[in-house]
Amino acid sequence: MSKSSKLKEIALLFLKLGAISFGGPSAHIAMMEDEVVRKRKWITQKHFLDLIGATNLIPGPNSTEMTMHCGYERAGWKGLITAGLCFIFPAVSITGLFAWFYNEYGQLPNIKPFLYGIKPAVIAIIIMAAYKLGKKALKSVEIGILGIGTLIVCLMGVSEILALFSCGIIGLLIYVMKNKNIISSFLFIPGIKSIGSLKIFLTFLKVGSILYGSGYVLFAFLDSELVSNGWLSRNELMDAVAIGQFTPGPVLSTATFIGWQINGLYGAIAATIGIFIPSFIFVAILNPLIPKMRKSKPIASFLDAINIAAVAVIAAVCIEMGKETLSDWRMVLIGALSLIAVFVLKKTNSSFIVLGGAILGYILNFI
Repeated sequence: MSKSSKLKEIALLFLKLGAISFGGPSAHIAMMEDEVVRKRKWITQKHFLDLIGATNLIPGPNSTEMTMHCGYERAGWKGLITAGLCFIFPAVSITGLFAWFYNEYGQLPNIKPFLYGIKPAVIAIIIMAAYKLGKKALKSVEIGILGIGTLIVCLMGVSEILALFSCGIIGLLIYVMKNKNIISSFLFIPGIKSIGSLKIFLTFLKVGSILYGSGYVLFAFLDSELVSNGWLSRNELMDAVAIGQFTPGPVLSTATFIGWQINGLYGAIAATIGIFIPSFIFVAILNPLIPKMRKSKPIASFLDAINIAAVAVIAAVCIEMGKETLSDWRMVLIGALSLIAVFVLKKTNSSFIVLGGAILGYILNFI
């Protein structure tokens, strides 16, 4: 396949994923695994796991950075840029439309009936991804124990990034204890509208450069950066949170909505570019290093532990989503039917699962 054909293939896939990926980073990654590993076989499941583990170690939105990794694996740095931009584009476009609507009419349109059944369907997709990735990541009894421990501490409320790093370090220590002779050779290869677009860009560039863990941590940063400085009201921030919750794609597209409220279209563009640029840079630097890291046995042990921890985090997110989402018989029914679809009808595309959940949710919402 020619380079241009590969780039077109990448663009179409990640535009689609960007338009249907509801439910947060774990759901996005689950859909990605289905498309990139199972259907297209661009990446082996083992390498996909390594990419997830490595992505958890750098700042930025995990699922968006995973799209960039997948694009790079398929078509080099052009693939990285294409995948990242195409995944972001639908979310930013939809969020921009909502931002304009909000700016004109002072409230958000009611689209909840259309989204009622999406989360239960997404939970089923996440469970399938965690199951498949978990089987690949479970390399030993020690790794299994680390995964269970990570799942428990995440459910207890421990920070995801702390749990991941801790698990990786413990995995590394286990390896070092088994191979003491390698220790010496171990190397780590005031008015809102008065804020100018440049200042908006720099503010969101800073946030994008230091944002670790789930994209939802973004809201805590924005509260301290924008609300505390009087650039945005807390009500507007809460409306921005709502936008992030019910639009597909990366939750960081919320930056588009906030930038628009602060300084119109140019503010939206500045905020969007600022929040996402660091991810492109981090992935471009990290991706070529991962195969070299895997060849080093000590670092490979660290990655193995990080991988099982990443699966545990996905499982923990799934459990928490289930507790919040499966609140009535309608959602339980949609979740059960979606689960049957992903495990029994294994060739079913995840986009059809999401679409089916949305349609069924819309119908059941009126019963």
